[in-house]
Amino acid sequence: MSLRVLVVPDKFKGTLDSLKVAQAIAAGWKKSRPKDKLQLLPMSDGGDGFGEVLSAILGAKPQITQTIDAAHQPISATWWWEPKSKTAIIESAKVVGLAMLPPKKFHPFQLDTFGLGKLIEAAAKKGAKKCLVGIGGSATNDGGFGMARALGWKFTTEFGEEILAWTDLLQLHGICLPEDGDQFPEVVVAVDVKNPLLGPKGCSNIYGPQKGLRSKDVQVADEKLKRLARVVGESLQLEFAKMPGAGAAGGLGFGLMTFLGARPESGFEIFAQHADLENRIRNADLVITGEGALDKQTLMGKGVGQVALLAKKLGVPCIGIAGVVTEPQKAKKLFGETRGLVEITTVEKAKKETARYLERLAEEIAGERDWK
Repeated sequence: MSLRVLVVPDKFKGTLDSLKVAQAIAAGWKKSRPKDKLQLLPMSDGGDGFGEVLSAILGAKPQITQTIDAAHQPISATWWWEPKSKTAIIESAKVVGLAMLPPKKFHPFQLDTFGLGKLIEAAAKKGAKKCLVGIGGSATNDGGFGMARALGWKFTTEFGEEILAWTDLLQLHGICLPEDGDQFPEVVVAVDVKNPLLGPKGCSNIYGPQKGLRSKDVQVADEKLKRLARVVGESLQLEFAKMPGAGAAGGLGFGLMTFLGARPESGFEIFAQHADLENRIRNADLVITGEGALDKQTLMGKGVGQVALLAKKLGVPCIGIAGVVTEPQKAKKLFGETRGLVEITTVEKAKKETARYLERLAEEIAGERDWK
């Protein structure tokens, strides 16, 4: 009996994107069960790969815009355009992503989101009615200051001097709106975290160190963003600093909400809606999902955990494949079965030859029993 198998994995961060993960799993599965009908549906919850995943689902075509990366180095950045609905898809990691920069060469105080603003401007000039922005994987911690400047916002000191760097935000006194601010499209921002902008759970404290903020820098960065939020409240009567997701991507969530009126949505929900995920799972006999580490975050509602939860709700068996499964017993509450690459190789080899071992493990799982 052949099975209808839905393969819907996230990326294995730092090794394979979600499409290559899906292809490796499918290749291995087919070796043991060549008659099964496999449907590949790579996923993203707003971080690296968001653009490729959403554009494939919507049939959007790549566009190239000359802009700058987080360190203001010239780049050709890709975004995507779907002409029928006039929807633009923008992935922040493709323009101000941490992975784009040499490790430890730049400090977050040297980086901003100006280049991202230029992509949004390009989408607006193209005639976009809607812009889907995935903001995971950014190198920045500027609260969207650079992006806002690129879109025409001006930030001034008490003496009317324009502030050009987010590191000078403690001098912020006034904010001037762009002249053509009403020409920007509806913006939906895909977020996969619920952190506020400021404080112990804010972007500087939680994610800043991953981007290069030293312990002595964290409070300094938080104070700069606190000043930004305060002047935004006084000048624009907008209070988004405590909004869940405001702290996403170094406060870029806050910046998009404040300066573009963006609506934050779960990155997974955006993916699930556009991919018609519930119906795809309902029509499958088996779901296979996975990511680099199947851990506590997975079980608390990250994308892969959400896939498993939806499959469980619909009564469809779900297998979780990862590099490593950190809490296998707890994972049984969501997954029918979980497997890790470290069962068949070392951590080092799993990272170096991820596709090879994913294929081997999938072949092994498929051949272990008579699936029905």
